Amino acid sequence: MSAKMYNPDFGQGNILVNKRKGEMVVSELLDAREERQEILKGIIRDLHAGKDLEELKQRFARLIRNVSPGEIAALESRLIAEGMPEEEIKRLCDVHVALFKESLAEQQVEPTPPGHPVHTFRLENEAIRGVVEALKKLLGQIKAADKEGREVFRRRKEEIKKELARLAEIDKHYLRKEHQLFPLLERRGVYGPPKVMWQFHDDIRAMLKKVTRAVDEDDLATVINQGNELLTAIVEMINKEESILFPMALEKLTPSDWVEVRRGEEEIGYALVAPGNEWRPRPAAGTAPDAQEKEGPAGAIELATGRLTPEQVNLLLTHLPVDITFVDENDKVRYYSAGKHRIFTRSPAIIGRKVQNCHPPASVHVVEKILAEFRDGTKNEAEFWLTMNGRFIHIRYFAVRDAEGRYRGVVEVTQDVTDIRALEGEKRLLDW
Repeated sequence: MSAKMYNPDFGQGNILVNKRKGEMVVSELLDAREERQEILKGIIRDLHAGKDLEELKQRFARLIRNVSPGEIAALESRLIAEGMPEEEIKRLCDVHVALFKESLAEQQVEPTPPGHPVHTFRLENEAIRGVVEALKKLLGQIKAADKEGREVFRRRKEEIKKELARLAEIDKHYLRKEHQLFPLLERRGVYGPPKVMWQFHDDIRAMLKKVTRAVDEDDLATVINQGNELLTAIVEMINKEESILFPMALEKLTPSDWVEVRRGEEEIGYALVAPGNEWRPRPAAGTAPDAQEKEGPAGAIELATGRLTPEQVNLLLTHLPVDITFVDENDKVRYYSAGKHRIFTRSPAIIGRKVQNCHPPASVHVVEKILAEFRDGTKNEAEFWLTMNGRFIHIRYFAVRDAEGRYRGVVEVTQDVTDIRALEGEKRLLDW
């Protein structure tokens, strides 16, 4: 390292000491972090090339101490950006954790108050571990797919199904990571770990479905073998979360970021636990969300879950595979989507017109009945279907209410569902 040296007594971002002047300067600090990343990348590349894990761990201990979860995240992101396939990162992810395990274990766990997203994630992991242990015990009692094992399985089948149903709650844990935590990490430049972890989530989901189906089908060999593989994968994911993901997230995200993570959790739900309420999701002073990330394009309209320009709103509505018409609380037509292939004729002249006047006299009484029931709150939806020119048309009316429950109008949604009705089986792969 020539005139540069690392002080191993410092943690993340070891400060580079200029031996000539004895000064610690920002440029040298950045150089140190860059050099540290290059060392880490070299170790990981050798690991992927098949070199001995123990030798690499010794080399790691000699060169760098106290690597942080944030640096591992940055490392994986850079390796992916430089061309290493995500599948390759995923394939050896467990080996990465083993390589850095001792360094990560020495770092203290940062406590979080009940109600903080990380506290809830950790609370869920405790509950998930309990289910895993219960299933391990049950699978251990079955032991083998022989006659004796099948008899034990018969007696324990309902218990196994019950625990698997509880384990299925893990999907909420993963969904909150994928849709609440990962977007905020990506906003802070962390891409590698979320991409790799999401693949592990899907692997676990697939294994869980397979084991659940095997229990229903009395496929004892699959229950035992795939079941134990599933439980191992879940425990390994918990270890990755606890040792890398959560410490790295606490390091990278701002108070306002955590407010945003917390704000959307209720909509997804929780796995086996209820969150605490000591931590209040209020942003600290001076930590408003990034304006550039949140505001959207100039002239954007603030919506409940995003920001769109009027042009984007219009494009969105006219590209939906349905026809939409909106009638306000005064029974006046205020909007219709002018898509390329409308099912029923609409023209600009109907805007502002009473909806009753847009229907033939013979059917006005039906319109009046729907509006009256929607307005009174006794009904919220009405639907019809018919065949027109050989196509099957589905028409639905939905009452529109504001946050206080007040009636604000009705939206009509019309869709040609002929091709949808003809679908069979599954299509999971792109065929073009």
